[in-house]
Amino acid sequence: MRLTVLGGCGAWPAAGQACSGYLVEYDGFRVLIDPGYATLPRLLASTAAEEVDAVLVSHGHPDHCADLNPLLRARVLGAAPPPALPVYAPPGALDAVLALDRPAMLAGGVELLELTPGRPCEVGPFRLDAWSLPHHVPNAGLRLTGGGRVIAYTGDTGPADELVDLARDADLLLAEATYPEWVPEEDARHLSTAADAGRTASSAGAARLLLTHLWPDTPHEPALDAATRSYTGHLAVATAGHTVHL
Repeated sequence: MRLTVLGGCGAWPAAGQACSGYLVEYDGFRVLIDPGYATLPRLLASTAAEEVDAVLVSHGHPDHCADLNPLLRARVLGAAPPPALPVYAPPGALDAVLALDRPAMLAGGVELLELTPGRPCEVGPFRLDAWSLPHHVPNAGLRLTGGGRVIAYTGDTGPADELVDLARDADLLLAEATYPEWVPEEDARHLSTAADAGRTASSAGAARLLLTHLWPDTPHEPALDAATRSYTGHLAVATAGHTVHL
């Protein structure tokens, strides 16, 4: 299994960067997780639009799903449109981004499938499990299992006991870490820190921790330092082009 980071900025893409976007490949199957702002050009540098086999969206904020629109356009307006793209998301999460085009334009190009916490499903060669996690809008923590390897992804989330179950013995935990050590009071229930991510990874026994969704144009060192206070495993920050082989 291989994960390639397309972008890892929170909120908006910094110059030369992209927001959340991750390509997971295993056994010839490609899953795109969270096609946020500016991720599509990075994806197309290595993978044709029609080669994406499924999309998973943690929640409906545009820094996690805005580039679903140009991805679908690239597929349905091409010379040989591929079959409908399965897109898994919380109920209603994609209403806004899909409304950017008239329904007829994307007709037949997308198959919407609801992420249901507690109800696993098969996505190609993967088992997909979802957890409901606290954010400003409905957010699904995602766990992909394939070939005996596990990638766990928090989406954007505030503190939650369920995070340890999501990340339990994962080969890779991809964790939101918008701030290094503390979240402003108004967002404290809806976002996490690198320190939180480190504690979750340590409690869950995750083999690797990849911090993502850092505030744009902020240095990585404070986030890495905060996470290492409780986590001693392999640690990095999600930046475009970073690849993890499992």
